[in-house]
Amino acid sequence: PRQRDRYTGGKGLNQAVALARAGASVRMAGAIGEDGRFLLDALSTAGADTALVEVRPDTPTGHAIIQNDAAGDNCILLYGGANRTITQQQIRRAVAAFAPSDAILLQNEVNGLTGLFRAAADAGLRIFFNPSPMEADLLDLPLGLVDTFFLNEGEAAALTGLPASATEEELPSALARRFPRANIVLTLGGKGARYLAGGQCLAQPAYAVPVVDTTGAGDTFTGFFLAAVAEGQSPAAAMDLASRAAAIAVSRPGAAPSIPTRAEAEAFRGGRA
Repeated sequence: PRQRDRYTGGKGLNQAVALARAGASVRMAGAIGEDGRFLLDALSTAGADTALVEVRPDTPTGHAIIQNDAAGDNCILLYGGANRTITQQQIRRAVAAFAPSDAILLQNEVNGLTGLFRAAADAGLRIFFNPSPMEADLLDLPLGLVDTFFLNEGEAAALTGLPASATEEELPSALARRFPRANIVLTLGGKGARYLAGGQCLAQPAYAVPVVDTTGAGDTFTGFFLAAVAEGQSPAAAMDLASRAAAIAVSRPGAAPSIPTRAEAEAFRGGRA
């Protein structure tokens, strides 16, 4: 059997680490079990504030079993654990810690998303949403409150009702019709990424690197893109920085451990895929 390794991860943690390593000011909110305290250390080391993460003494930490093939592609099995114990009281405490116009980045690994969306919108926060893992009941969420979506091809197809075989040429127009008021970052793996806003489509080529492990690449892209946009960079500059960071991430094993620093991403000089 192949070696089994344990890495820090989870979409929320990965994206928080990516944001912090990209230079953003980050507050992580969520829940872990007693067995997950090493995750708080990883977040703190990366530069994220963990005061809003609650520890559940009677529930194990959410985790994933990730299988990688020889090409570096993955299959992920999720156990929700403490991620599924978020209360409305915790949501109110977390949202109250932010100021109007701050950005809140959400994923589909926690429960209570409808209440979280509405509380964030009521507080004037800009909602950035990565609907992963993709599930049918996501369509029942108040998605009209989302400022910016981060989607891969499968998620984009599911949200628009297109078949999973839909191409990168078909997806942008379907997304624009489905979410006319939202900005959309569409990641396409080795085919790069697209940024959709106001009827315009910006294409970002991928950088070519030897692929070791694709786990966490989308989270890296998300964190670096949002960090760059939050500091006032143009979408084009943010897309390029995010692509550089994601290229570095796929050349390394693991999820959070593979995420580069801002300096590494800016110094990266890979060729186009």
